[in-house]
Amino acid sequence: MSFINKGKGKEPSMTPAASMTPGASATPGPAAAISDALTAEERVYQETIQQLQKTYAKKIKPLEQAYCFEGFHSAPLTAQDIGSKPMVLLLGQYSTGKTTFVEYLLGESYPGAHVGIEPTTDRFVAIMNGPEPKVIPGHAAAVSGDLPFSGLTKFGTKFLSRFQVAQLNNPLLSNLTLIDTPGILSGSKQIQRGYDFTSVINWFADRSDLILLLFDSYKLDISDEFKGAIQSLRGHEDKVRIVLNKCNQVNQQQLMRVYGAMMWSLGKVIPTPEVNRVYLGSFWPRYKTPVGTVYDDNAELIASEQRDLLRDLRSIPKNAALRRVNEIVKRARQARVHAHIIGHLRSELPSMFGKDKKAKAMVEDLPAEFRKIQTRYNLPPGDFPNPEAFKNDLEAFKIVDFNKLSLKLIGNADDALSVDFPKLMQKFPTDSRKSADIGLEEVFEERSSSGRSSEKPAHRPLETPIVPYPPPYSAMSAAASSSSARNPFGEDTEHNPGILRYRVLFDDVSDPHRKMLAAEGAREILSQSGLANERLRDVWNIADWDMRGELDQVQFEVAMRLCERLKNKEALDLAKRQVFAELGLLNRFNSH
Repeated sequence: MSFINKGKGKEPSMTPAASMTPGASATPGPAAAISDALTAEERVYQETIQQLQKTYAKKIKPLEQAYCFEGFHSAPLTAQDIGSKPMVLLLGQYSTGKTTFVEYLLGESYPGAHVGIEPTTDRFVAIMNGPEPKVIPGHAAAVSGDLPFSGLTKFGTKFLSRFQVAQLNNPLLSNLTLIDTPGILSGSKQIQRGYDFTSVINWFADRSDLILLLFDSYKLDISDEFKGAIQSLRGHEDKVRIVLNKCNQVNQQQLMRVYGAMMWSLGKVIPTPEVNRVYLGSFWPRYKTPVGTVYDDNAELIASEQRDLLRDLRSIPKNAALRRVNEIVKRARQARVHAHIIGHLRSELPSMFGKDKKAKAMVEDLPAEFRKIQTRYNLPPGDFPNPEAFKNDLEAFKIVDFNKLSLKLIGNADDALSVDFPKLMQKFPTDSRKSADIGLEEVFEERSSSGRSSEKPAHRPLETPIVPYPPPYSAMSAAASSSSARNPFGEDTEHNPGILRYRVLFDDVSDPHRKMLAAEGAREILSQSGLANERLRDVWNIADWDMRGELDQVQFEVAMRLCERLKNKEALDLAKRQVFAELGLLNRFNSH
């Protein structure tokens, strides 16, 4: 899977194509054509999701329902839950840069986003791909059959009023969903939100492929609520990455002390002997002018750390199918152990008198009962839940109302774990020579060789759709990559129109610290095109869309490309649309 959009904003169908019987017509139908258009990775992903949905519904879900797994862990998964796009969850205290980090990745703001030094994001926001920018309120999103959020209804009206889906036509969202969360307030006493914040975090964590904990170089304290949120991630340690943001706002000596203080704070909250992976960075959108003091002594370190984090993010869609199998296997093991616990407690009750007394005694000494179950059924201790948490959940039920252990249901789960899931694992290619950090140029060449499009995109007619690349402001774009540093022969601008062709010129004439080109400097360069002042005035009005009176790197690229096309006698409107399309700026074009 790559970050490139595979269609016109629609999800790939999860319905298996009908198999061809001997003697049937060899003429390929629409389903076959779609299948041919898929890359090998996409086909593996689609087949894996279909088989996971089938195996879970047939062999795992009945076990969960029979022993009230929902009351102790989470609700049964729907087909939309299993087939949903990979999800990245962002957590952190207020003003640590969560929303700004999303804008850094996307290269643009999403509908309803608010950024400020005060707590601005006051709700959970799922940022997803859509044909046009719009906001779907939480109540509507929870009942939509096309969105994987039906399980959120259990948190009630107050939570759904603080949840929304923001849709945006951005290629990075074609294979990824980002979850922006409310800023967690500092201090020991928290204002009640009206819903169980920690349980909501746990619901999203269960379904996330990556969890980013964001800290600020100036905000290292961990509040009670943030501590509870971090501790609710128990069991998801493999997904958690820690990000120390705004590292360029402190000097090298201060950064060393900040890093040490943050690790000390985390050591008191995350009780593990392993050292957590921490990424240092300063994730500021490239279309915004830097604010505050910026130190350059950590620039090389920060750039290296940010590349590592982006590599982690790029690998998520490629490894999505494998992660889905891993999550379902983990859930199946939990459900199997849960069924053994409930079945054991129920079978230990006397048949006639003294049921309540026996039930109370077992609940009071759950660790001893867990040891009996481990010995009797040869179950690993690591699969068992926390006894105290299980006891609290158990208080809402009567043990006498539970079902006794069903060997048939347990056998189905064992069959899934020993036969079905290993078969799925055999589908995945073992050749790992191709890096997960797949470049955009490689994706384009792969598509061209597969027959999707072999045309040169540099000067296509307007009616020909341009392959959607991440916007140049995006951290995932070719403009933000260091491919030129890896390739001594330069960048393939012919096959990837999103690469900034005038980057070297901009670096030579712009302010090296602010990365901006003043109006006078831009006037001198643009005048060399030989265009009339009236035309250059139009070019400036288009390129300086935020009316700052100066141009950043992308705006300079727009101006130079417009001049190119106007010199070739193209109409201004056509040239403007084509340049914005080539650079992945159509959302900005449509908003002006």
